[in-house]
Amino acid sequence: MTARLIDGKARAAEIHAEVADRARALRERGVVPTLAMMRIGEDPASIIYLRKKAEASAEVGVVSRQVVLPADADPDRARAELRDLSRDPSVHGVLLQLPLPKGFLAGELLDLIEPGKDVDGFHPINVGRMVCGEPAFIPCTPLGVYYLLRREGVDLRGKVVAVVGRSNVVGRPLANLLSQKGDGRDATVILLHSRSARPERLTREADVLVAAVGQAGVITAEMVKPGATVVDVGVHRVPHPVEAGKFKLVGDVAPEVREVAGALTPVPGGVGPMTVAMLLRNTVDAASGQRTTPFRGRG
Repeated sequence: MTARLIDGKARAAEIHAEVADRARALRERGVVPTLAMMRIGEDPASIIYLRKKAEASAEVGVVSRQVVLPADADPDRARAELRDLSRDPSVHGVLLQLPLPKGFLAGELLDLIEPGKDVDGFHPINVGRMVCGEPAFIPCTPLGVYYLLRREGVDLRGKVVAVVGRSNVVGRPLANLLSQKGDGRDATVILLHSRSARPERLTREADVLVAAVGQAGVITAEMVKPGATVVDVGVHRVPHPVEAGKFKLVGDVAPEVREVAGALTPVPGGVGPMTVAMLLRNTVDAASGQRTTPFRGRG
């Protein structure tokens, strides 16, 4: 068996087209969807991520603004900038790029973003609403995983889903989202982490396995149920095995998993494009005056 590769780029392109249509309709009503992105410091990965987000925004008709502060900026200045963006009626979405330099507390700054503009879905009010099954801005990577599975026709109802990794950015919100009622979810979710005893016992029971560990190649073939759908959230830059001095991107899933799984998201080209697509979707939702909900109701 060789796994079918799930094309995240193609699915993200579908979302981009839908977002572009909605952005065009908003502009015709005099509303210009606008996303403000704050970066503190010069983290190379953050610079690349924000550039990609800005390019994607321009492609779908969303205006993007960047606010850049030095790593040694006074935290009071960062707080003031976020308050100003939250109060600015021309800004619909506000994003604080993580990680932050030393001296800045992510939770403290994220709390300053108006929940109705929190398009990354990290404000406690949005987290609480999501947990309760209410309309909320949902973190972009978990939401992207959900939409990718749904558009690939993966029916989660009654299926076992193993989520490996319990971060507040991916693992926890995804486990909550997929276990909720309605709209092709209703999954039985197992949330695994670094303290889980013999995790392979549980991952091999999973019809869908999501790897969000942050460690290259940690999910091996022995951990995967034959024919399962495997979603690889990890992205790691490692030395190229053949070309000296060059690097390649790999995920949390080892290459040999492709010989066991039924379907697999590649790295790159799997979950990453969907994360950006969900950010744009959330921003247009914010410009429309609504919080994102991927389902029709609480079920």
